[in-house]
Amino acid sequence: MEKLNFEEISFGIITYAGMAKSNALIAITKAKTGGIIEAEKLITEAEQHIIEAEKTHMNVIQQEAQGVKHQIPVLFMHAEDQMMSAQMVIELAKEFISLYQILKTKNLLD
Repeated sequence: MEKLNFEEISFGIITYAGMAKSNALIAITKAKTGGIIEAEKLITEAEQHIIEAEKTHMNVIQQEAQGVKHQIPVLFMHAEDQMMSAQMVIELAKEFISLYQILKTKNLLD
């Protein structure tokens, strides 16, 4: 089993999670201003980014499940935290978009 480059893995997760979180936050703003379709596209992109982060993370988890023990650096723990927060922001953004869509339908959104 090859030795993992935790720095590369961590920065990959952080990059994808950051892009996912950014897209989700921009999606909320778009939905708030009536751009529901644009917001939904941004959420789709956010979900694609988070999937890439999860794939990268899963490689480490699979090795651990196969019995390979790793000394996990703090940077990797930070990457996991960023990934989890991005996942939460995406879920909350979906709820905001849904709410703004309802408000727009009822003509309560400017």
